[in-house]
Amino acid sequence: MRALNPGKTGLILATALVASMPMGLSALAQELPPVDQSQTQPQTQAQPAASSEISTTVAPTAGDPASLPKGPDIKGVISRRSADRMEVTADDGTKTIVNVNDLTKIRSSKGLFGMSRQQLAANSLLNGLPVTVHTLQSGDALMAADIQFKDKDLKIANMIRTGTKQGFEEQSAATAEVRQMTEALRTRFGDIDDYNIKSTTNVNFASGKTQLTPQGKADLCATATQAQGIKNAVLLVVGYADSKGNEDLNQRLSDQRATRVVNYLQQACGWKPYKMLTPSGMATANPLADNSTPEGRAQNRRVAVNVMVSKAVDGM
Repeated sequence: MRALNPGKTGLILATALVASMPMGLSALAQELPPVDQSQTQPQTQAQPAASSEISTTVAPTAGDPASLPKGPDIKGVISRRSADRMEVTADDGTKTIVNVNDLTKIRSSKGLFGMSRQQLAANSLLNGLPVTVHTLQSGDALMAADIQFKDKDLKIANMIRTGTKQGFEEQSAATAEVRQMTEALRTRFGDIDDYNIKSTTNVNFASGKTQLTPQGKADLCATATQAQGIKNAVLLVVGYADSKGNEDLNQRLSDQRATRVVNYLQQACGWKPYKMLTPSGMATANPLADNSTPEGRAQNRRVAVNVMVSKAVDGM
């Protein structure tokens, strides 16, 4: 396992993201802290539409979902998110917090990076993503039974999160509709969330390959175990390639390597999908070493697994 200095890694990631973001973006909302399971009584407060206060706050309750009555349908944009909760802001400013768990069904129009629909969806509840949430009612508590969103909305929200300037330009050039959606999201949410990076683990790959080595598998589960002990931790998985091969090949390799790592973390190491940010493939960007040498290229063929906590909830 190759662990990077947290402060240095945070600076590299933050610099890369901010440098590629379009100017004039307003701030994205911060993540929510996890639910205090000791709370049994939810609180509800009615606020004017223009208020920044949360108008509906709910805590999770136990019960068989099949026996729960249907709750309200909630339409809006994800404005804050933690491992087990998300806040949805409607067009009129109403803010509703709903609970997300392993039983929540999350659907999009199609997958991304070749991942299965369920795995992708669980990783894709991003701030700034327009969603429709079908809920179940348990007393005053709301549980997210089904979350739906459009793939094109996910792509835009992911571009904002990763700060990929090229992605913005390509998506904006596709259709006028996408350009309008991009500007709408920029106006609402502009900057990415600030995270404290607790650690970074690099898993390396053979040239042109996406298979994990035994050492890589061991390092991934060790990282997941470490992250389980960090309150409010989420994982960000980013794949890379060396400079050999053309641009399309390297993009595909970096995507597939990230996907392979995500699948292993979830299936073999037991990491919950909803505690993971959407993975990214960055091709040859951000090399760790000189690509002119075999040793340098070996270091650059990697997937970085970042253990992160939002600054809004770190230490809470």
